[in-house]
Amino acid sequence: MSAAPAYSEDKGGSAGPGEPEYGHDPASGGIFSSDYKRHDDLKEMLDTNKDSLKLEAMKRIVAMIARGKNASDLFPAVVKNVACKNIEVKKLVYVYLVRYAEEQQDLALLSISTFQRGLKDPNQLIRASALRVLSSIRVPIIVPIMMLAIKEAASDMSPYVRKTAAHAIPKLYSLDSDQKDQLIEVIEKLLADKTTLVAGSVVMAFEEVCPERIDLIHKNYRKLCNLLIDVEEWGQVVIISMLTRYARTQFLSPTQNESLLEENAEKAFYGSEEDEAKGAGSEETAAAALPARKPYVMDPDHRLLLRNTKPLLQSRSAAVVMAVAQLYFHLAPKAEVGVIAKALVRLLRSHSEVQYVVLQNVATMSIKRRGMFEPYLKSFYIRSTDPTQIKILKLEVLTNLANETNIPTVLREFQTYIRSMDKDFVAATIQAIGRCATNIGRVRDTCLNGLVQLLSNRDELVVAESVVVIKKLLQMQPAQHGEIIKHLAKLTDNIQVPMARASILWLIGEYCEHVPRIAPDVLRKMAKSFTAEEDIVKLQVINLAAKLYLTNSKQTKLLTQYVLSLAKYDQNYDIRDRARFTRQLIVPSEQGGALSRHAKKLFLAPKPAPVLESSFKDRDHFQLGSLSHLLNAKATGYQELPDWPEEAPDPSVRNVEEEDLSLIETHVGLLGEYTEVPEWTKCSNREKRKEKEKPFYSDSEGESGPTESADSDPESESESDSKSSSESGSGESSSESDNEDQDEDEEKGRGSESEQSEEDDKRKTKKKVPEGKGEASSSDEGSDSSSSSSESEMTSESEEEQLEPASWRRKTPPSSKSAPATKEISLLDLEDFTPPSVQPVSPPAIVSTSLAADLEGLTLTDSTLVPSLLSPVSGIGRQELLHRVAGEGLAVDYTFSRQPFSGDPHMVSVHIHFSNSSDTPIKGLHVGTPKLPAGISIQEFPEIESLAPGESATAVMGINFCDSTQAANFQLCTQTRQFYVSIQPPVGELMAPVFMSENEFKKEQGKLMGMNEITEKLMLPDTCRSDHIVVQKVTATANLGRVPCGTSDEYRFAGRTLTGGSLVLLTLDARPAGAAQLTVNSEKMVIGTMLVKDVIQALTQ
Repeated sequence: MSAAPAYSEDKGGSAGPGEPEYGHDPASGGIFSSDYKRHDDLKEMLDTNKDSLKLEAMKRIVAMIARGKNASDLFPAVVKNVACKNIEVKKLVYVYLVRYAEEQQDLALLSISTFQRGLKDPNQLIRASALRVLSSIRVPIIVPIMMLAIKEAASDMSPYVRKTAAHAIPKLYSLDSDQKDQLIEVIEKLLADKTTLVAGSVVMAFEEVCPERIDLIHKNYRKLCNLLIDVEEWGQVVIISMLTRYARTQFLSPTQNESLLEENAEKAFYGSEEDEAKGAGSEETAAAALPARKPYVMDPDHRLLLRNTKPLLQSRSAAVVMAVAQLYFHLAPKAEVGVIAKALVRLLRSHSEVQYVVLQNVATMSIKRRGMFEPYLKSFYIRSTDPTQIKILKLEVLTNLANETNIPTVLREFQTYIRSMDKDFVAATIQAIGRCATNIGRVRDTCLNGLVQLLSNRDELVVAESVVVIKKLLQMQPAQHGEIIKHLAKLTDNIQVPMARASILWLIGEYCEHVPRIAPDVLRKMAKSFTAEEDIVKLQVINLAAKLYLTNSKQTKLLTQYVLSLAKYDQNYDIRDRARFTRQLIVPSEQGGALSRHAKKLFLAPKPAPVLESSFKDRDHFQLGSLSHLLNAKATGYQELPDWPEEAPDPSVRNVEEEDLSLIETHVGLLGEYTEVPEWTKCSNREKRKEKEKPFYSDSEGESGPTESADSDPESESESDSKSSSESGSGESSSESDNEDQDEDEEKGRGSESEQSEEDDKRKTKKKVPEGKGEASSSDEGSDSSSSSSESEMTSESEEEQLEPASWRRKTPPSSKSAPATKEISLLDLEDFTPPSVQPVSPPAIVSTSLAADLEGLTLTDSTLVPSLLSPVSGIGRQELLHRVAGEGLAVDYTFSRQPFSGDPHMVSVHIHFSNSSDTPIKGLHVGTPKLPAGISIQEFPEIESLAPGESATAVMGINFCDSTQAANFQLCTQTRQFYVSIQPPVGELMAPVFMSENEFKKEQGKLMGMNEITEKLMLPDTCRSDHIVVQKVTATANLGRVPCGTSDEYRFAGRTLTGGSLVLLTLDARPAGAAQLTVNSEKMVIGTMLVKDVIQALTQ
């Protein structure tokens, strides 16, 4: 390279040929430089015909820009290369032009035709760069060209170019706001884009250009919610902020309705006796008024937003976590807001700048929602290394969180802070002690005594701040604290801080009747030093003189006249005016006689005690996380958070036409391009797919049932059927507050879809042939076991199909119910290669454990392949819970599904099957208030509104048996009857399979020897000698996973108890001759003993 050495010599550096020089640039160190030709070598390189030299020159120029050096004089030489054929050179030229196009607009305009040609370049990076440069030229004359370029780029095949078009929209709008209407059309088009790359950028353009056009968001709301998890962090913040304001205009307030419901519940409880005493007329009016108060039902779209943003609380970006936290604070029901506390406390481990912003928001939240931060009180303790502003904010939070329970801990913490060397922090601590004393009456005297002890502190600032706080506290109970006022009066000789002296004088004047001897003497001392005092102290001396003149004029008349005379000639006009005003008011004269009669009322009027409030009290009217909230003042461009509507707007505006989605069935590729879904992955008919995906909105939420009934009335039998099925399908959880972690991971929600789709298939079969329920149950289980694995692997269907709202699914035609359930084929569905049979486990599947382990990483849900291969769908068949005779036509069975319960992983998932064999519909099926033994808990299924004659339904409930076989007793209630039922689990259903290697099994078994090991011998019958039969019988008895074993006659199984997580290891040594040996190793000896008994019984039958 010929020019490289010359470049190095000119720079005076020691770099070798071809190396960019970073030091020794005369221009970088000195203010004046005589080396005017330092860029000549770069210009020569740019003028050559060799692309390699041009590329080297551009690399050096971009490196200069990156170091903050001015390279604008190279603009003419660089812009000539914009038409270069070399892609790498062209990309770097565009990087340079984006930086300097605004400064060198005239020269950039000369190359505008080249930029326009660049918009047609086959390379997407060149097209995007050309548009970026074009939008950086801030000249009104090219607005039409920019507009045309943006419109073309918005239809580009590349998502990256469409993203650049979205970035260019605000630039063009700031240049010419008259283009707004055309830009809104482009924004509307880009909002419909299905790629995550574009979503954040177009929402930002929407916020800049037309934030008031909320109607543009309706059709794209659900799509944005579902794309959110995959958008880049900057886009996530923008979208969440926009969706927060959108939700405030479209949904009802969950908190307002909760408070109304609480009030109504209290009135009903306390007013029950009065209601009984009233006549029939009052009952009728109450009944008429009851329907007017509709119970709050969360809109499924509102729930969708909350559910899809929750996983982002684990984001690595503090901005994203803060955005989700503000969304939950402004939109979520009270019971669910607590999930953000842990994420915000995690951010306190970050840099001090992040801590400052987070603590500002926590301080605001902790005023209204104190309870959610109380468990993390110690996270707000102050470290000696914290900056002062962080210390003061943590102090604010600690004060907000103080209550009667934790106040001793908080005050002990405050005592250590007072010894700090940071004076501002100490003053803030003393004010915090004062606030605690006013808020919590129980510790008021303790705080007051502590503050009085601080008066003997050597530090004058500490004493002064204490005096100011004591003054405020004494105003609450002045009569009880005469001694403290006397003590303060003695401090006037020592304290020099003006505010403290003024506070003492005000106290003595206000409560002079409590210290009648000391007050005149204090006035005498202050009169002596009046001329040397600060203005604030002088004003309080005049006040003290006036009050003493009115209450004790014999002793203080002359002193008062002396003080007023001194004040009359003071330099400060405020003090002169106050002295003249006071003299006219208290000293009777011919002109002012009328006023002096009311002097006592004016000066000695009772004054309300000051309320010590947090400075963050009224900040929550600003959107949390915004600059306006941080500054406590409205910043430029801030958009107010709208108030909740009185009545919910029409939710159907967010429904997208079904035909639009049926046209395209796609996956979004890694880089945002579309790839068509292969034919073999699509469902056999659309109705079946809709049935299968029905539980999306209801999965682990328990919301869709009531919402559907509230939104629309069923007009046909098909609608009511689909409604009841969606309600029963949503039965994993009935309350969000009890299970805040139920959708901690997005994948868990998807995993539960396979379970619910399995229930839907069962229900369809039952509705079709209700009388053949008994005979078909085993075959149902066999087919469901195979379909559950295929459906769990099929969750990667196109997002539009996954996210169909309940309002579309209700339109399923009745014919879809009777359609035969054709089996779908999946690449990962290994069970499809074996003929369907009653046995859920087939011999090839057991042998292929290693294959399953290899394929585990390919699954799209948390559920691995191995459980479906090694353990049956349910260990025991249906068991009767309520006989149809005892239930007056209602028959109830239950099965242990062995699927993880989405609401709580510690719970056993129990499928409850209802069938109505009576002639009348059964209404309001729900679980009554259970009376359970200690430790056992139940997660009820959502209420089934109606069960028509001959109809069946399935619901899922979770039971935490606390690793015991105690029965869970509860009531099944209808609108008219209550039935007492009981579910007792076999010991094998209290555990979940664990998959480990042979070495891991032996290692864990070695830890569980001695008393934790139970061994029994048994004789295996000849029918129970094959691998397949042994494995089937063991896994049918206990929910354990098969562990690989090197010897052919030994079987190993492993699992963990659901509640305690204790390992359960089972070994069966089935020798060809003689007795077999069964060994169970477990910390839980009772479970181990019962398991041995059950397994022996199963194997010897």
